[in-house]
Amino acid sequence: MTGPAWMLLAVYLLVLVLLAWPLARWIDRVMSGRFGLSQRVEAPLYRLAGIRPEVESGWLRYATGLLIFNGLGVLAVYALQRLQGVLPHGPNGPFEWFNPQALAAVSADSAFNTAVSFVTNTNWQGYGGETTMSYLTQMLALTVQNFLSAATGIVVVVALVRGFARHGAQAIGNVWVDLTRVTLWVLLPLSIVFAVILVGLGVIQNFKPYEAVTTIETVRWQEPKIGADGQPVKDALGQPVLEGKSGQSQTLAMGPVASQLAIKMIGTNGGGFFNANSAHPYENPSAVSNFLQMLSIFVIPAALCFVFGRMVGDVRQGWAILATMVLLFVAFAVAAISFEQQGNPRLAALGADPLASAKQPGGNMEGKEARFGIAASGLFATITTAASCGAVIAMHDSFTPLGGMVPMVLMQLGEVVFGGVGSGLYGMLVFAIMAVFVAGLMIGRTPEYLGKKIESHEMKMVSIAILVTPLLVLLGTAVAVLAEPGRAGLLNPGAHGFSEALYALSSAANNNGSAFAGLSANTPFYNVLLALAMWLGRFGVIVPVLAIAGSLAAKKRLAVTAGTLPTHGPLFVALLIGTVLLIGLLNYVPALALGPVVEHLMLGSPS
Repeated sequence: MTGPAWMLLAVYLLVLVLLAWPLARWIDRVMSGRFGLSQRVEAPLYRLAGIRPEVESGWLRYATGLLIFNGLGVLAVYALQRLQGVLPHGPNGPFEWFNPQALAAVSADSAFNTAVSFVTNTNWQGYGGETTMSYLTQMLALTVQNFLSAATGIVVVVALVRGFARHGAQAIGNVWVDLTRVTLWVLLPLSIVFAVILVGLGVIQNFKPYEAVTTIETVRWQEPKIGADGQPVKDALGQPVLEGKSGQSQTLAMGPVASQLAIKMIGTNGGGFFNANSAHPYENPSAVSNFLQMLSIFVIPAALCFVFGRMVGDVRQGWAILATMVLLFVAFAVAAISFEQQGNPRLAALGADPLASAKQPGGNMEGKEARFGIAASGLFATITTAASCGAVIAMHDSFTPLGGMVPMVLMQLGEVVFGGVGSGLYGMLVFAIMAVFVAGLMIGRTPEYLGKKIESHEMKMVSIAILVTPLLVLLGTAVAVLAEPGRAGLLNPGAHGFSEALYALSSAANNNGSAFAGLSANTPFYNVLLALAMWLGRFGVIVPVLAIAGSLAAKKRLAVTAGTLPTHGPLFVALLIGTVLLIGLLNYVPALALGPVVEHLMLGSPS
């Protein structure tokens, strides 16, 4: 990895910690109810909704509330998409800004997939935003769920940390109060400030109809030919049939982009206003906006590590979790950037120079923005898949086989390397419980974590939380490659085609949302398959995590003895890293061998 790439990584981590520390203090105050203004502002909302904020509940009622809340969100987002064509729309009238392009209703299967996607914080997009979603749908359905899905993840981890902090308690909090406080006092203020900054940097924010412009030169390009079934036409060898296109006219999409972009990043959602996502110059105009967007993805996940330490009364515990995440993140970021900087040997054999020079950036620039280059593209890919974000500035499908394997593996680990807002930390704490259990087995002692004895009930819930996503990924991939509709959506044959399906299911079940772009996923088969993976991957983990929280809250705190395993030092950090890599990754080794590993080995073959 080059010197500038190291500098970019170092500056990024330094600024991230400097921002996360004060934000953690604010989140801790808000969630503990020590923010004075909150009582006066929240009280009328609770009275209107019939909520008694002083009444807390056990884990089962807390989980039921979240399931009902998110289930209603799916219905609302689905309805707005299906009614998009009949709601007031342009080009004339007082509500023309709702839908100035008069976009039609979204198909039933695509609307279902999108509704589940945005409610589960996945933001998988099988559609092109500027050609499918009206301004009203983007704002009222998608942007609102960006806030609420992020809030869901944060309240779950807060409830889990309360389980560690409390003893002899039957309640873990009030789900409605927690959701209100996170949305009103954390996500909304951060998003407003960041949206204003983004507008100042050149991100658009308007309600104009799309603008048609004439290009100076005639543009010629090739694209896959689409058949009557909406799928790419392939030749006898399974390769896509390309057809030539040309034109001298371009339509520039407009819209309220900055307001959605802010929470898209801060809430680790990732759904782009435009089909090109964060590679689009209207979403990401410059290197400065790109750096700030990368920071915004990790700032809450990093801050929650400090919140964890403050809530359990030992800041060192938060630092230990953060150190684990940083070490894993640096290793994966260095790997991704290095693999891409080495270039593609197939292209080098054709005379392409993989070395950087004054005239060209070198390395594997296929599918990457020349504005950002390899270092920023590799770093962004690592960040967005370490978190459950899924926003992209480069096509992961065009990465080298090992370069593309890095974001795939980060998702398959459960996105616990910082991870999504809330989901990353509660996923890492699940691995921490597993780590102390393994350590207890090795030394013959009853495992403890933060003064709480880890017993059979907790380990059953931990096992479910860890195994549910690998089951969804591997079974879903098997269905995709065995079923004819699944194989029809693969653009590439062989190992890379398998990687497209494996990546899609890894992304869906782990609630990431990024994709290998070669997969044609906007079909009834993939829309239903991926929607099921997204919903079960989200709440199949949340429910056992809340069950752990309820069980831990009811336990008495044990006194620290000479035999207690310290969970704030280097030894525990090493143990936790080993647990994450061994337990989280071993499930996927055979699948990775069939996909990116085989493809990498084939780079040296002429076939």
